[in-house]
Amino acid sequence: MSAQEILTWSVAIAEITVVMAMACAAFRMLWGPRAQDRVVALDAFYVSSMILIIIYGIETADTGYFEAALVIALLGFVSTAALAKFLMRGEPIE
Repeated sequence: MSAQEILTWSVAIAEITVVMAMACAAFRMLWGPRAQDRVVALDAFYVSSMILIIIYGIETADTGYFEAALVIALLGFVSTAALAKFLMRGEPIE
């Protein structure tokens, strides 16, 4: 097996695994018993999507995907912090 074949198989397995993690997070977002569970699932979902974009960037060797993953990470962090503040205080963000 060459190094290229190993990388191709590794990327394919990583993509499948991350998509399964996204499916689990989507299930928890839709059928979570509490709002806090849904926020944690949303956090897991955006992290998984960010990782999937990075894996696709590795597969295509295009650097634009890494910048998109960085933007998703920043927006996801801000949204998680905003939702946590909303759930703790019960009022919209000022």
